[in-house]
Amino acid sequence: MYLLALMFGILLLPEASTLRCYVCIPNASGTCTQTSQECRQSLQCAAMRLVSYAGGSIVQVENSKGCAVAEDCGEYSVNFGIAQTKVNMKCCTTALCNTELAPEPSKSKPNGKKCYYCDGRTCTNILNCEGNEDNCISATETQGAVSVTMKGCVSKQLCTTRDQSWARKLTYSCCKGNLCNGASSRSAGLVLLAAPLLSLLVTSY
Repeated sequence: MYLLALMFGILLLPEASTLRCYVCIPNASGTCTQTSQECRQSLQCAAMRLVSYAGGSIVQVENSKGCAVAEDCGEYSVNFGIAQTKVNMKCCTTALCNTELAPEPSKSKPNGKKCYYCDGRTCTNILNCEGNEDNCISATETQGAVSVTMKGCVSKQLCTTRDQSWARKLTYSCCKGNLCNGASSRSAGLVLLAAPLLSLLVTSY
């Protein structure tokens, strides 16, 4: 997602070489043609699997490949109660090493943290966060004259990344304490973030 790559240079030392990686970003039909490209310095090869759930059932699976900063490698998720999106980004550091697809995200269990979530009528519901969802999130998207509110659990990675393009048109904030994302009785809706999260995989480098 165009995340800022770590850039450094030391006088009199040779310039670091680039790394060639496989690239494959799904199109509208869910398929893609695999190619390869040179990634910018300090980036790694990556394969990413994104799985979206609604009502506990899988509704979308996307696989992609490209270049990524090391800080984005690993597993993370955003959970709005009714819907959840999990990401597993597997990284490696040798040329064209991202030949395999990323494995499915790990099955996660409640981690003890609790956040409010919205169900379409109210935002006073309490959600048990799972896995590495260590922050609460409050998000709003304006659709014409209507504001759609979402609350839930989220991995810190998505809150602290310097590039916030994954959120697209969402205005959001994260917090650490239990139920810190403030219950609200206002009308609420739900927006799945599968497409924005796909952009976490850097390919424009």
